[in-house]
Amino acid sequence: MSDSSSHSDGRALFADQALLPGGWAQNVLLRWSEDGRITHVQPGSAPPPGVARAPGPLLPGMPNLHSHAFQRAFAGLTEFRAASDDSFWSWRDLMYRFAARMSPAALEAIATWLYVEMLEAGYTAVCEFHYLHHAEDGRPYADDAEMSLALLRAARRAGIGITLLPVLYQTGGFGGQPPRQGQRRFLRSTDGMLALLERLAPQVHAQGGVLGLAPHSLRAVPPDSLNAALQGLDAIAPGAPVHIHIAEQTQEVDDCLAWSGQRPVEWLLDHAPVDARWCLVHATHLTGAEAEGAARTGAVAGLCPTTEANLGDGLFDLPRWRAAGGIWGLGSDSHACVNAAEELMLLEYGQRLALHRRNVLATEAQAQVATATLLQAVQGGAQAAGRLASPGAQAGLAPGGMADFVALDPEHIALRGLPPESQLAAHVFGSHRTSALHGVWAAGVQRVAAGRHALHGESAAAFAAVRSGLLHS
Repeated sequence: MSDSSSHSDGRALFADQALLPGGWAQNVLLRWSEDGRITHVQPGSAPPPGVARAPGPLLPGMPNLHSHAFQRAFAGLTEFRAASDDSFWSWRDLMYRFAARMSPAALEAIATWLYVEMLEAGYTAVCEFHYLHHAEDGRPYADDAEMSLALLRAARRAGIGITLLPVLYQTGGFGGQPPRQGQRRFLRSTDGMLALLERLAPQVHAQGGVLGLAPHSLRAVPPDSLNAALQGLDAIAPGAPVHIHIAEQTQEVDDCLAWSGQRPVEWLLDHAPVDARWCLVHATHLTGAEAEGAARTGAVAGLCPTTEANLGDGLFDLPRWRAAGGIWGLGSDSHACVNAAEELMLLEYGQRLALHRRNVLATEAQAQVATATLLQAVQGGAQAAGRLASPGAQAGLAPGGMADFVALDPEHIALRGLPPESQLAAHVFGSHRTSALHGVWAAGVQRVAAGRHALHGESAAAFAAVRSGLLHS
C-alpha cells in the first residue's frame, strides 16, 4: 500500500506512544488494509502530513472471549439471598426464567447496547457463546437462524468484531439425563446444529466475522454427539474455534467423577482432539496434572473474573497455568461488569488474595502488571476468537494483527502527568469512577470518540425499554 493511498483513505494512525507486543515504543506509525488488518508498524517515525494522531497512548484492543449477550439485561437482578445456600445453581434457575421471555427483537436491542458498552470499555471483538436458539415454547422459529441473525445485526450495527459460537445443548446432566423445562429453548440435535452452521456461514463471513462451535459442556453434550459435531464442523469450517464450559463448579467436577471416574478436563483430554483452536471456558477447578496436560495442547483458558466472582465459582490458578506455558484470555460472560480494565484488575487482585503477595502476574519481560496481563490477554483472546492472521501469529499492534486499538485520555485525572506505562497501570487499577478511554477503533474504523459511541444514547434507551418490558411481562 502506498503512502498516498494510506493518506487519502485514512487507513493510518500516528501515536506518540504505543504498546507493541514487545513493549512500549515511541512515535509509532500504523497502517492497515481495507479488510482491517495491520500492514505496517513503524516506531521512530515522523508524523506524516494528513495522518490522524492518537490523542494519547495507544493500546491493542481487547478481544472478549466469552459472552452471553442476553444476560446483560439480567445484571443486578439476583443480588439478593433467596435461600441459605445460594449458589451458581440457584442463580441458573432465575436466569432460565428470564431467558424464557426473550424475543429476537429484545435480544437484538440488548446485544446492540452491550456491544456499544464493550467498545466504550476497550473490547474490540466478542466471542458470542449463543445458546438461546428457539421460541419461548421450545419450537424453532420459521427461520431457524432467527436469534443468531439478531446477534449478527447487533454486532454489525455497533461495529464490533464477532466470533459467533452457536451452542450445542442436548441433555440436562452427565450420562444423558433428560433436559429440564427451562432448557427447552437451548436444545438442538447434532444434525440441526450442523445445518445451522451451514446456514450462518455466509452471513458471518460477509461481515468479516468468524464462525465456530460451542459444545455447551460435558454435562449437556453426550460423547457421541460431541464427536459427531466436531467432525461435522471440520467439514464445514476446518480449524474453526471450539469453546466449551468446563470445570467451572465443584459440583460439576463431582458429577463428572461419578459419571465417568474422571474429572472434566481429564476426560476431555482423553476423549476429544483438544488443540490450539479450543477455548476451555473457566476451567477453574484443575489439578496440577490437568493444568499441565491442557496447557500442552495449546488451548486457551477463558477466564471471566467478575462473573466467576459474582457466581462464587472460585479462583483459577493462573500462576500455575502460566508456568506450564498456558495461554489465556478474558471474557465478561454474564456481563455483571462490562469493563476490560476491571477484569484485569480483579484477575490480579484474586491472585493477591489467594497468595498473600502483590504484583503476582508481572513477568520477567514486563514488570508492570497491567502491561503484562493486557498483552497476554490480547494474544490469548485473538487466538480463541479465531482472529489471528495465521496459527501462532502475533496479535495486537503488529503486522497481520487486526487494526483494533484503544487510545487513552492523557488528560484524565487518574493519568495526567504520568509516563505511558504508568498511565496504563492507572487505567487498570485506578480510573474506574470515570473511563480513561478516549478513542476506540475496530478493524480500522473509529467507533468511539471522546469516550462515547455514536449509538450510545439511542441504544441505551432501547435497552432500558426492552429490559423494562421483560421484567413486567
